[in-house]
Amino acid sequence: MLKIENLHKSFGGIKAVDNCTLTVSQGSITGLIGPNGAGKTTLFNLITGFLKPEAGAIWFKKERIDGLPPHGIFHKSLGRTFQIPRELREMTVLENIMVVPAGQIGEKIWNSWLRFSSIKKQEKEIKEKAEDILEFVELIELKNEFAKNLSSGQKKLLELARVLMGNPYMILLDEPGAGVNPTLMTKLSDKILDLRENGRTFFLIEHDMDIITYLCNKVIVMNKGANLAEGTPREIKKDNRVLEAYLGE
Repeated sequence: MLKIENLHKSFGGIKAVDNCTLTVSQGSITGLIGPNGAGKTTLFNLITGFLKPEAGAIWFKKERIDGLPPHGIFHKSLGRTFQIPRELREMTVLENIMVVPAGQIGEKIWNSWLRFSSIKKQEKEIKEKAEDILEFVELIELKNEFAKNLSSGQKKLLELARVLMGNPYMILLDEPGAGVNPTLMTKLSDKILDLRENGRTFFLIEHDMDIITYLCNKVIVMNKGANLAEGTPREIKKDNRVLEAYLGE
């Protein structure tokens, strides 16, 4: 589903992503690990259009997407969450979900007079879908709470809910376990597995190897901007190159 070929990105004299090549299979949960500064988040930012590569190519569903802006990639059904949640703080949980669908009739001010009934009908449909998603991530009881009042773990669930509102084929998760208590992380992990069973593909950055082992079919290890190794979680844990990358030779 995702193919990255010979990708390069530098910041000054630092090669953040250096000739990186990897693939993510449809229907899989693929983990991305590596020491701090290995280039993992930079790679996610390149995939999702927040940064532009200096060389190389990114293919999603056999279509080249490098060079597209973030909203263009989102509309290709590739969504992401962030390590630090980016909720709309002064809006309710439900409103955070309802703003996601593009091209809503009510976005054009004159439609408030010309197409009022169509606006109300579409808004009702969007609200019902948003409530279904909040039910799935178990935030429905907080739908009228301001997003700023959620816990860190609840904000991670809200991020996942917002991505799901866009009906993505593939979701990139940037450290879903960071700042999340074990109970909520178990809940989030189970939701990810449920979504995979329903056809979603995941590519996730994570430092917690327990989470990686629980979720992932395949693990890719980055070091110094490049793909160092890949395999099952069991194989990666025994790979001497990986141990050296984390602990030094």
